[in-house]
Amino acid sequence: MKPIKPVKIKKDIKCRELIDEFSNASFGARRIAEASEILKTIKRENCDLFFGFAGAMVPAGMKQVVIDMINDNIIKVFVTTGANITHDLIEALGHHHYKGSRYADDSKLHKKGIDRIYDVFMKNEVYQSLEKFFDENFDKLKDKKTVNEFLWEIGKIIDKEDSILTTCYKKKIPIFCPAITDSGIGLMIWNNLIKDKKIEFNDFEDLKEILDLTWAMKNKAVMYIGGGTPKNYIQQAMQFTNPAKYGIQITMDIPETGGSSGAELKEGISWGKMDEKAKFVNVHCDATIALPLIYSYVKE
Repeated sequence: MKPIKPVKIKKDIKCRELIDEFSNASFGARRIAEASEILKTIKRENCDLFFGFAGAMVPAGMKQVVIDMINDNIIKVFVTTGANITHDLIEALGHHHYKGSRYADDSKLHKKGIDRIYDVFMKNEVYQSLEKFFDENFDKLKDKKTVNEFLWEIGKIIDKEDSILTTCYKKKIPIFCPAITDSGIGLMIWNNLIKDKKIEFNDFEDLKEILDLTWAMKNKAVMYIGGGTPKNYIQQAMQFTNPAKYGIQITMDIPETGGSSGAELKEGISWGKMDEKAKFVNVHCDATIALPLIYSYVKE
């Protein structure tokens, strides 16, 4: 047995040094250290990382971390919620998310046209910009055959280096969004459909594409931020091929409810989604704390 060593904080300590200190501690600190080592191994071995991105991560300020991970060739397949890509597009169109307060009077915010995401504020007028964008560009988007191609085209049109959509388009990283209708972008698509416009993409073509990728990629890893639909979409694709060798999950949910978001990665072994000898870790922590720390370790 190795003894627990107290975490020692020195002046001007670097993130990597802090996480090395975490590795000698326990509970959440050690889980972050283990996740950092696993991500470093994933990068070193050039694994094909399937990255699930759920929760209000873009409004919370996590967008650039993901962009850097894509540009550093760590993320090879990106699966996300409709909300995150909607907020990415909102920022690409020149709008912002603002520091707010969870204690704000929501009825007053509503009267002022401000939407609240916990302690983040957003002006409701952003939806006017979204509507204008899709009205002006729908003809360029309507003939795309998959959601992935549709989202790549949005990234191409907006052409912003600080956009996840543009980064995925330029790096040709597949973007899967199985719940795209459950988002602002979904509403804007519907707004055009009721004007008797047509759209060609079929969600099942995306499912075929991610299944083809899991068959073709032999050295696979998974990383889940928040769980939800993106996690399950990746997990179900893993079930029919060779399982993942490495895994990282950052969540605040618990396994006792039986939901996917709280399910431990170990459970995936029973389904054939995670290799029996895989290295994996469940980090129970706010992702806005854990993700930047873990990636900073790899970056340093």
